[in-house]
Amino acid sequence: MSCYKIVDRLNVPVIMGDEKDSVTIGGAVLAQALKAQGVEYIFGIVGVPVIEFAAIAQANGIKYIGMRNEQAACYAASALGYLTKKPAVCLTVPGPGLLHVFGGMQNANENGWPLIVISGSMDVDQEAMGAFQELNQVTATKPYAKFSARPSSVRRIPFYVEKAVRTSLYGRPGACYIDLPADFIKQKVDSRKIDISRPCLEVPRILACPGQVQKAVDILCAAQRPLVIIGKGAAYGRAEKTIADLLNRTKLPFLPTPMGKGLLPDDHDQSVAPARSRALKEADVILLLAARLNWMLHFGKPPRFNPNVKIIQVDSFPEEIHNNITASVALQGDIDSVVGQINSDLARRHSSYAFSRNSDWWKSLQKKIDENSTATKELVAESSPPMNYYNSLYEIDQLLPRDCLIVTEGSNTMDIARTMIRSFLPRHRLDAGTYGTMGVGCGFAIAAALWSRDHHPEKRVVCIQGDSAFGFSGMEVETACRYGLPIVFVVINNNGIALGVEKEEYDYVKSEDDLRLSLRPTGLTPNSKYDQVIEAFGGKGYLAKTREELRNCFRLCLKETERPSLVNVIISPSAGKKPQEFFWLTSKV
Repeated sequence: MSCYKIVDRLNVPVIMGDEKDSVTIGGAVLAQALKAQGVEYIFGIVGVPVIEFAAIAQANGIKYIGMRNEQAACYAASALGYLTKKPAVCLTVPGPGLLHVFGGMQNANENGWPLIVISGSMDVDQEAMGAFQELNQVTATKPYAKFSARPSSVRRIPFYVEKAVRTSLYGRPGACYIDLPADFIKQKVDSRKIDISRPCLEVPRILACPGQVQKAVDILCAAQRPLVIIGKGAAYGRAEKTIADLLNRTKLPFLPTPMGKGLLPDDHDQSVAPARSRALKEADVILLLAARLNWMLHFGKPPRFNPNVKIIQVDSFPEEIHNNITASVALQGDIDSVVGQINSDLARRHSSYAFSRNSDWWKSLQKKIDENSTATKELVAESSPPMNYYNSLYEIDQLLPRDCLIVTEGSNTMDIARTMIRSFLPRHRLDAGTYGTMGVGCGFAIAAALWSRDHHPEKRVVCIQGDSAFGFSGMEVETACRYGLPIVFVVINNNGIALGVEKEEYDYVKSEDDLRLSLRPTGLTPNSKYDQVIEAFGGKGYLAKTREELRNCFRLCLKETERPSLVNVIISPSAGKKPQEFFWLTSKV
């Protein structure tokens, strides 16, 4: 049954452009309000009471993508918020359906991405009576939402939609929630009495104090060991041109955070990502561009950072200023605008400044880059089969289109892919992000593929996941097949979570002992046929045990333009990272 057959049964106008003096219903008012605010996508799982609303939204030109799990739907909606800088919607049924999206809401908040969650709820006159899937959903969502409310009437729905969209975008972007009582969806209302809200205005762009900009530039130009750190917030803030101008002018070394990768290409000769530890530990001045000094940057503290380092902090959010480390200069404002101020001050007062490539600092960083490059090449050159993380990811990287969107997820898979899989364009990299959330991969990939289809159909989406990470939301490959999204899924299969289990060990424990007592907690079923999972839904699966097989399979995947494909890459269960100077997570233990 098409969306039009569903809405025809309602016997009232539900489509934008219907006569203003006609009677409509609450579901149509909500759909039209979302459309008026620029919402293009709804992800969700329908059921009572939101089936009709999803169909009404489609009839109004909003794209509905039916997912297999609400959590993945929420991850997909939030990723589109990042890619488009405007919120998408996650739609759920009441009670358990809504509870499933809390992880996605918090993930959006932690990453600073706009998101709208809408959930159906019981009829208003059934509240507190033990109604179907009853939950005080407005209260339940408050810890995870910047704004959480139930419209006071159908007539007032547009007011709440505009406020939710605006709140999701203004300040630190994040999740907002709108509760939709079942009786509101079909409740009739006179169109002439609906409160119409204007589209949400663009977020105001705030400038930093000019005197502080001058102070920051003076400190930066006086540094002996300067470093620029580029955060995910700079990508969200569309600051790539001004940052490129800054770095091309000053010749400063820069370090991208994982989702800051691609703001400048990874093969840029000023990138010091391969010397990350040394750059952080020895820099005397750090220009921090929309990156947070949280766990991902070791809180800015020794031994990972120089105890005497001067931080020039540029951030859109005032609550981040001086967090964990007191900045020498704090520049609060729109990231693109503030970097533009820095560029203007450099041009006016330090027009000849450029950090020397012959400095001791550059020589030290280049030495470390060369040392790490040699260590990585040795791991890439290891004989196989079985493959390891480095040589399998190397083969993929060599075949990736330069303009592809990359999703990475997993423990070792994601961490090592941050080094081995290069990015060249802004906002073309998605991973577990600030919250370190597992289960995001398939939802992110579907969002990226939909964005690509509508805006850049020539771009490919490649989703690289560990076998454990794939298991969180692997059923979403059916969603990709259903909508004909030509995502290339790659499962790096080591039979476990971080540390896998050999098949011989698994078979022995299974035959001689109780797996519940003896199978290592990180172990998964050896040699699982993930390639066959996607084929069950019409996708194309491949199994790769050697580097040559991986190359051949991946080339075939890239030729698929009408359906998704998956390569099941078998690597050694004991494969791991190259030796690290520091443990990955800052700890006193």
